Amino acid sequence: MSVLSNTTIKECINNGRIIIEPKPSFEATDNCPFDPCSVQLHIGDKLQIPRDDLKLAFDLSLPKGKLTETLDMISETITIPKSGYILEPGKFCLAQTLERVSFPRLEGNTFQSAKALAGRIEGRSSFARTGLFVHFTAPTIHFEFDGTITLELLNHGPMPLVLRPKLAICQLIVETVRGLPDAEGSGQFQNQNTPSGTVDPKSK
Repeated sequence: MSVLSNTTIKECINNGRIIIEPKPSFEATDNCPFDPCSVQLHIGDKLQIPRDDLKLAFDLSLPKGKLTETLDMISETITIPKSGYILEPGKFCLAQTLERVSFPRLEGNTFQSAKALAGRIEGRSSFARTGLFVHFTAPTIHFEFDGTITLELLNHGPMPLVLRPKLAICQLIVETVRGLPDAEGSGQFQNQNTPSGTVDPKSK
């Protein structure tokens, strides 16, 4: 596997190997979303906040589909106000990227000796220094994934942090996959468009 440079990521976007909607700007400005080996993604306007009165143990062996149902049951989904949402120290919430990301299967299309691409989400170093954890322990975006990306946010620092819609909160790193995966799909969160991982037809 190899990590794609920003110029190669742009090439992949132009030829359909990577789909990011809204499409990131290629202009070389102060707000350019491209770093040397990644492209920045932004936080959407929805957060899923766990309720404070929870008194249950979460069973991690729940079958597929039950996880998102349980998350919806124990959480409140809010729209981030214009003034921002304050994530207090020690608090956790789910967010989602503003962008929909897809790594489609393109039969017969070879690219740098690989037909498949995958990605991973990393936090920004400047935010990490405030104690913000972004998408921790689950950074992989699989080949053929299509949807918004859920971000697990935890304030592990000493100060409250303000989250605002469209904040460039993380970076997408793209890698080639050695060999073409079989058609097993890309997991239970395919086509997700909510923080918990469900598909809301109103949000499409």
